[in-house]
Amino acid sequence: MWEEVVPDGICKMAAVELELEERVSLLYLLWRAEQRRKRRPRRTWVHQLLQRREQFGEFHHLLQELRLDDGRFQRYHRMSPGQFEDLLSRVGPRIARRDTNYRRSIPPAERLSICLRFLATGDSFRTIAFSFRVGVSTVCQIIPQVATAIWDCLVDDFMAVPSTADWRSIAEGFQERWNFPLCCGALDGKHVQTKAPPNSGSMFHNYKGTFSIVLLAVVDARYRFRIIDVGGYGRTSDGGILANSTFGQALRAGTLHLPPDQPLPGGEHRGAQPHVFVADEAFPLQRELMRPFPGRLLPLEKRIFNYRLSRARMIVEGAFGALSSQWRLYRRPMELRPEIAEKCVKATCVLHNFLCCLDDRGAPAVRGVAPAVVEPLQGLGRVAANHSSREAVLVRKKFMAHFSAEGAVSWQPKE
Repeated sequence: MWEEVVPDGICKMAAVELELEERVSLLYLLWRAEQRRKRRPRRTWVHQLLQRREQFGEFHHLLQELRLDDGRFQRYHRMSPGQFEDLLSRVGPRIARRDTNYRRSIPPAERLSICLRFLATGDSFRTIAFSFRVGVSTVCQIIPQVATAIWDCLVDDFMAVPSTADWRSIAEGFQERWNFPLCCGALDGKHVQTKAPPNSGSMFHNYKGTFSIVLLAVVDARYRFRIIDVGGYGRTSDGGILANSTFGQALRAGTLHLPPDQPLPGGEHRGAQPHVFVADEAFPLQRELMRPFPGRLLPLEKRIFNYRLSRARMIVEGAFGALSSQWRLYRRPMELRPEIAEKCVKATCVLHNFLCCLDDRGAPAVRGVAPAVVEPLQGLGRVAANHSSREAVLVRKKFMAHFSAEGAVSWQPKE
C-alpha cells in the first residue's frame, strides 16, 4: 500500500511546484517588459508632421487668408471675424496655457478655432487633428476645455436667470409677434444623438432607435433660449423629462417668479389668468403649461385654440432648426461620451444666444437675455400626461374662448 501512495503524492507535489514556477516566470517576464518600457526613450517628442504646425497648419495658413474674406470666415467658424474676436476676448484668459522649456503652448485663438471648427462640422477628432496639425490627444483635451470655458464665460451675460421683468417682456413679445397673450415661452425637447457609454443598457436608447441625450428648452419670441436642461436619458418621454427637471419642479411649485395673474387683452370679464408656457401633446396640461386638445374631428373653438397654440409653439422648433443648421455637430451622431456631449450642447446653446445679441461687426448688444440652466437629469420615472387638474382645464377653456371672441385674428380658421 505504501508503494502505491508515494508515487501518486510525489506527482501531485511536482505538478503544484511546476505551476508555481510557471506563474513566477510569467510575473518576472511582465516585470522585465515593464522596466524596459520605462527605460525606453521616446523616439520623437513631437512628431515631425506636427512640428511644422505654424508653417502649414490650418490655423496659421488658411485662417489668415480667410480673415480677408468675411463671408468665407463666417462659413468656416459660423461667426464673423468681429464676433470671433469678441468671443476670444471673453474666453481667452480661461483657455490660455503657459509655455514650457520643452514646447510652446497652443495660443488661445488657435484653441478656440479648433473647438469652433468641431462644433461647426462635427468632424472626428482625428480629422480636426490632421487639419490643424496637432495631436489627437490634444484635440481630445482642447474641445471639452474650450466648450466649458465658453459656457462659463458667457453664461452671466447671455444666460442670466429670467426675472419677473424678463418674463413680462417675453410675454409682450409673444403677444406682439405671435398673437398669444400671457405666454412666457415655447417648450420642447430635442434628441441629440451620442455614443452610448459602456454598461448603460437601454438608458440612452430612444424611440427613434438611436442613442441620445435630451435637450429640453424654453425659447422666447425671438428664437433665443431662455431655459435649457441638458442630459436627460434618451429613453424618457418629454413629459417625463420635464417632470424630473429642475424647471418642471419649479413650474409645479410656482417658484419661477412669473408675473402675477392678469386678464387677457379685452377679456377682463373672464378674470385674471396665469402666465403660461406652450408645448405639444407630449407634455402634460398644467395651470401654467398649455397643450393642444387631442383628437382630429374637433369643434371649431378647439381647432382655433390648437392653431393659435401651434403658431406660438413652432418658435421652439425654429430655434432647434437654427441651432442644428448653424452647428452641424447636430447633423450626425456625436462620437462622444455623454458628459462631453453635454458640454458641447451647452456651448452651442449659449453661442446661439451670443450671436443673436451681436450685430455683424461683433459689437455687443443688450445683455442679460438668456436662460437659466439646470443640472443634468437623474431620476427618470414614467409620468402620465393625461391627468390634468380642474384648474388647468378651466384655464385652457378661457384661452380657447378668448381666441374665438375678443382675441380672434383674421387669418385663423373660420369653419
